[in-house]
Amino acid sequence: MLSVIGTLGASRRAALLNRSHTKAFMTETMWFLVVGGVLIFMGLASSTFRRLPISTAMCYLAIGFVLGPGAAHLLTLDLAADATVLRRITEVAMLVFLFAIGLRLRVPPTDRIWILPVRLGLVAMVLTVAALTLFAAYALGLTWGPALLLAAMLAPTDPVLAHDVQVETPGDIDLLRFSLTGEGGLNDGIALPFALLGIAVCRFEATPTEALHWSFAFQAAWGIAGALASGWLLGALSVRLVAYLRTCHGEALGPEGFYALGLIALSYGVAELLHTYAFLAVFAAGLAMRRVEQKTSGGKSAREAVGKIDADDVGAADPRRAHAFMAERVYGFTIELERIAEVAIMLIVGAVLATMWRDLFTWRAAALIGALFLVLRPAAVELSLAGSHAAPAQRQLMRWFGIRGVGSFYYLLYAIEHAPRDVAAPLVPLVIATITASVIVHGITATPLMARYQRTRTNS
Repeated sequence: MLSVIGTLGASRRAALLNRSHTKAFMTETMWFLVVGGVLIFMGLASSTFRRLPISTAMCYLAIGFVLGPGAAHLLTLDLAADATVLRRITEVAMLVFLFAIGLRLRVPPTDRIWILPVRLGLVAMVLTVAALTLFAAYALGLTWGPALLLAAMLAPTDPVLAHDVQVETPGDIDLLRFSLTGEGGLNDGIALPFALLGIAVCRFEATPTEALHWSFAFQAAWGIAGALASGWLLGALSVRLVAYLRTCHGEALGPEGFYALGLIALSYGVAELLHTYAFLAVFAAGLAMRRVEQKTSGGKSAREAVGKIDADDVGAADPRRAHAFMAERVYGFTIELERIAEVAIMLIVGAVLATMWRDLFTWRAAALIGALFLVLRPAAVELSLAGSHAAPAQRQLMRWFGIRGVGSFYYLLYAIEHAPRDVAAPLVPLVIATITASVIVHGITATPLMARYQRTRTNS
């Protein structure tokens, strides 16, 4: 009898084991099917989305929501337990985005057009942090530490998630597109000191008064200047070195994707060693690579300088085309990475949204979103642009398109990882609600508003 019972028990365990293996196999297979279907569908439908008031980020967000616990149960995330892994993934995506933004901005750093992105990325950023902190403290009832931390999370903007808003091609000097794109490249890194201050206040390592000490301004100045200088130097030296080896010795003819990833990682690592803001360093590296290409191309556009792409990559070693060839190849590779990173991050945000969507419908979230989109962002932009030569239509769109996305999600994960848990947890629904509202509202309005803006410019 005992042997029979033992045999039955072993058979049952084997059946359960086989069932679990089958379930794991089916889940893995479903992931391949889902991811493959999403990528192919978005590749086929990308041109259609350009004509519709729907952004690709909105679609990825919806797909992530469906994959989450609310429906398919294929993507279940715990922000508290998975914060480190998710923060690293988001950090890599941010580096790719910022490097791509730098490569898009094909304008000398001494050009006056840079005044507006600097105003938006620095002045409007600081004003937004200050206004959001006060609003969170007095209107939402948060103490000063969490209020400052929330403001640091929501202050950065992200034009990547609404492609109609950013510059269309390298060399696009439309003041609106250039300003919004440059703003996103700058303020993602400048938000870091405010996040660190907020965490320090939350941990009682600093008081609000100490947070405003002159040392903070000094550290922030070094973080910004050191990052921009180191990133620029590495970007300029690397592209010149590769072009020299190619044109003079016929060497270094490897794939440009290696150089792109290597420069991103090197710029980040050096900036970290110097205790500067690494996001700005990666952004500056992209700017420097594009600037070297622009100087060597003369009055030609990058594509004109490259000319016909040879099957055997002869242009890579041509002294007249080497810099443009490398910059355009790196740019093309980085844009593909940017799109893949957008898919990954928006799927993650959508899955997180599915786990807590019932907690998002609160008066605090509604008040925060309304105040940020309709009052605080417009006021900060208007003050930062005082006396500028931006046209009224451009000012109006700059006030509206303060898109919150990957940068806010990164700083949320950073806060979950480093701030006290009882401080970070209540801020999660507020940040996720704001990101979701921005992706949807700004995604819907980007195409028609930018189309109307373009028609106005054409007719004027």
